Amino acid sequence: MGKAREVPMAIKKGIEQAKKNLIQLNLKGTTIPHQVIGRYGSGAKFCSARGGRHGRHRRRSVRKVMQVAGIRNVLTKSIGTSNPHNVIKATFAALLGLKDAAQVAETRTKTVEEITGKTKEKAAGES
Repeated sequence: MGKAREVPMAIKKGIEQAKKNLIQLNLKGTTIPHQVIGRYGSGAKFCSARGGRHGRHRRRSVRKVMQVAGIRNVLTKSIGTSNPHNVIKATFAALLGLKDAAQVAETRTKTVEEITGKTKEKAAGES
């Protein structure tokens, strides 16, 4: 979001801020690897992985964020505030909370196979 007296300058400021705040996401195909809740202010955003084509987003702002991130199969629920800026910030907080299997295994001092429930034989059979 950028503020200025004229629209072109506000757009330019918004683009500059967006470039500074790029994030790396841990995705599982076109969905998220696990359920996550992001909180910002008085609002919260619940995101859950979905199989198939269940990408339903009531809020246009959340739909755009998920579309840009490449996430198509996810269920989202807004809790609390309906302010679009706070909802987007809660969505970003939720996306920042995503972890891949290696990070979870490291924090739990387990192997990736124990976390995912796959053995090396099963993983080789799926390929």
